[in-house]
Amino acid sequence: MPSIAIVTGASSGLGREFVRRIDAGEAGPIDEIWVVARRAERLDSLVRTTSVTVRPFCMDLTDPVSFSILESALSETPAASVSLLVNNAGAGAFGSFAHIERSAADSMLSLLVKAPVELIYRTLPFMRPGSRIVNVASVAAFIPQPKLAVYSACKRFVLDLSRSLDAELGDAGIHVTAVCPKFMKTEFLDAPGDAAAAAKMCAIGFEQADDVAHAALRAANAGRSLCIPSCDMKALYLASHVLPYRATVAIQRALGIL
Repeated sequence: MPSIAIVTGASSGLGREFVRRIDAGEAGPIDEIWVVARRAERLDSLVRTTSVTVRPFCMDLTDPVSFSILESALSETPAASVSLLVNNAGAGAFGSFAHIERSAADSMLSLLVKAPVELIYRTLPFMRPGSRIVNVASVAAFIPQPKLAVYSACKRFVLDLSRSLDAELGDAGIHVTAVCPKFMKTEFLDAPGDAAAAAKMCAIGFEQADDVAHAALRAANAGRSLCIPSCDMKALYLASHVLPYRATVAIQRALGIL
C-alpha cells in the first residue's frame, strides 16, 4: 500500500518547499510524492533532487480534465493511500475590481476555490485515518480586502472550508489544516497587476516559504485546523474577530496599506 503525498503548485516557491520538507520526512513516512504544476522542466528537477520517488503531473488545474487524470492515476495504483494532500496552487491579482481583467478573476476562482474542492473530492476515497489535508489560505482571508477583493474572498472560502471539513472528518481520523501566511517573496508577486497596491499591502512584511512549509506540516501532524505562522498575524486574526469591519479598514488606511 504506497503512501502518497500530493502537492499542487509544486514547481516553485512554497510548493517546492513543501516537497523538500516532505522529502526530509516532516510529513511522516511517504513512499511517493506526486507533484502537480504547469512547467515540466521544474517538475523534472524535483525528480532529480529528491530521495523519495517523485511522480510529476504536468497539468493546469484550471482545466477540469486534470482532476480526472489524478483520480484515474490513483485508481490505477494498487492499494493507493493518500497520506497528505497539499492544495497550494494559486494565482492573485492586485487592483480595483473594475480594473482587473475577467480572465484574472476566473483564474483565481478556478485555482483557489474550485481546484481544492475538486481535489479533496477526488482524493478523499483514498484517505485513511491519519491522512492530512493542507489548504494554503492567507492572512488576506481574515478581513475583506479592497484592491484584493476576489483573492481575499477566495482565501476566506479556503479558510472556512478547511475548518468545516476538519470538524466533519475529525471523527474519521482525517484532519484539515488551513495555513494563513503573509506574502512570501516568490514568483506570485512577479506580475501582481497593480504594483502600487501590491507594494502597499506587502508593507506588513514577508515570510520565508521554508518556514511556512515547516509550520504548516507541523500543524497538520498535530491535527490543528488553523496555522498562522507569523505572531503579528495571530494578533490580526484576533483583532478581526473583535473590531468591526469599518474600523479595520480605517486602521489599514491609516497605516498606508490601502
